[in-house]
Amino acid sequence: MPNVLKSISPAHQQAQRSKLWALLGDLPDRDAPSKTTLVRETEQDGFIQEDWLFEWNEMEPIPGVFLRPLQGKGPFPAVLYNHAHGGDYTLGKTELFEGRDALRHAYGAELTKRGYAVLSIDAWCFGERQGRTESAVFKELLWRGKFLWGMMVFDTLKAFDYLVAREDVQADSIISMGISMGGTMALWSTALEPRIRACIDLCSLAEYESLITQQNLDMHGIYYYVPAFLKHFSAEELNHLTLPRPRLCVIGRHDGLTPIEGVQSLDQTMRLQADAAGHPESWQLLITETGHFETEYSHQQVLSFLSELQQA
Repeated sequence: MPNVLKSISPAHQQAQRSKLWALLGDLPDRDAPSKTTLVRETEQDGFIQEDWLFEWNEMEPIPGVFLRPLQGKGPFPAVLYNHAHGGDYTLGKTELFEGRDALRHAYGAELTKRGYAVLSIDAWCFGERQGRTESAVFKELLWRGKFLWGMMVFDTLKAFDYLVAREDVQADSIISMGISMGGTMALWSTALEPRIRACIDLCSLAEYESLITQQNLDMHGIYYYVPAFLKHFSAEELNHLTLPRPRLCVIGRHDGLTPIEGVQSLDQTMRLQADAAGHPESWQLLITETGHFETEYSHQQVLSFLSELQQA
């Protein structure tokens, strides 16, 4: 097992983040100016909804939705909500309101009711960005020296930057969360951005070598695969980059996308690392006796985790 103090030292983590960023292809300049356009603002039951159009990746605009509690002026703690895949390219950010089969309840109204602001954007190929197939976008980007997952991550980190710049958001209290593809995005965004306070990843924790040995690679979409990743990183090293910040992971024991043998291996090393570093809250794993979906119990555990973060 890697040295605990080395794994959580700022210098080591920064070097690892730089190496990880370099694997994501030819990315735009994150510090370049962005154009943001407020499309409309409406009052909903318990929250204000702002529909936005963002321009920051040099290729196509990004529709997003921002929710803030109706009561209170802020600044509010915030959730960067990453939607799932599920083969439903029409859904995207509207998962916040509509939910999906893998979720017990939609999170949008529940989060604002608890005092959180929320931002969600449509990932490449989803929601208001649909129209081309995922494989076609993957191939075009590859020709241009870019990787689909890299561009997805870039958009997510720019969404984080947008949250940080808002006066009604607590910049030091932003949580990244999601289920399935959204959970993977929560992990990667938290790993790459040290200012993210906490991570909630549902139905997504995978040990990559176990995906290979279990022959489950085709269960994940093509977006998931970053060229040469395993040449430079392991799943364990990627997950280490969330330490020592609070994290809640939820997986189903019978979910083929997250083979249990690999999860148990990751759990052992991450728990030892978190405990040895004096931050047991930085690794909380809940294994439910289910497949690729949230249970009522795990949903309530997520809400409890969010409440505890507010009180900390």
